[in-house]
Amino acid sequence: MELRQLEHFLAVAEECHFTRAAHRLRIAQSGLSASIRALEVELGAPLFLRTTRQVELTQAGRALLPEARRALSSVESARDAVAAVQGLLRGTLSVGSLQCLHVVHLPAVLARFHELHPGVEIRMRQSGNAELVEEVRAGRLDLAFVTRQHRMADDLRVSTLSSEPLVLACAPDSPFATRDSVELAELAGQSFVDFNADWGTRDEVDRALAAAGVERHVAVEVNDVHSLLDFVGFGLGVALVPQSFAGKSDLVRFLGLRGDVDVPLAETVVVTGHTVGAAARELLDMVFEARAGRLRVAG
Repeated sequence: MELRQLEHFLAVAEECHFTRAAHRLRIAQSGLSASIRALEVELGAPLFLRTTRQVELTQAGRALLPEARRALSSVESARDAVAAVQGLLRGTLSVGSLQCLHVVHLPAVLARFHELHPGVEIRMRQSGNAELVEEVRAGRLDLAFVTRQHRMADDLRVSTLSSEPLVLACAPDSPFATRDSVELAELAGQSFVDFNADWGTRDEVDRALAAAGVERHVAVEVNDVHSLLDFVGFGLGVALVPQSFAGKSDLVRFLGLRGDVDVPLAETVVVTGHTVGAAARELLDMVFEARAGRLRVAG
């Protein structure tokens, strides 16, 4: 099995079309088809179901897909390691992040990284926790900034960037607004504003309220911080949010949490695979330097 064959397989799997894959690879379609057939012969199983309209992975193809991605990612990491010894950084750095990442100003850090390493192409995408983690596991992202999940896969490296308590956000005319703190159990019967499922701290809030015996109703679901606080400020529900959100809105009242259960925490982490390329390692170093105030960034 050759790396070239895995590259060809991955292109067809992602494009679901031989012609588009051949165009992407800049090779003749006949050569691509021959390469895939040779790989299927070697593996002893068909990898694609071919029809006149589309190309689909077989069960064997679906099994090969994550392994092919990991193998090609490891090869790229090996190339990066050699380049790093020579004082060079090149290639592609794929980064995932939640929206409104508050623990570090990621655009500023990425701008500084690009200034120092112009030979590295930066690719950036935002999504929910589980999808970003799975993208890292599959090798499509080099690293991702997410909220810690209750269970993290053993094949990931997880580094904590910040950990802070959740607080209650409510409107100025809420019955809670004149108080300094509230127990989670008191939130029973309240309408909530929260992130979409698997977005931000939604999973942690769900677990905390379930542990306190609170069956809640989420009236408004959003995927960004500012919308969440706007809906809360206008009285459409309360929300449990990281303490640092208190500096993002003058319209919302923020209260501490107390009670018999531990105060839930919002933990922001960066996840990578066990093989970390030179560019990803450099960016991680810059992120932690920015957290410590030692990195010069614009903005």
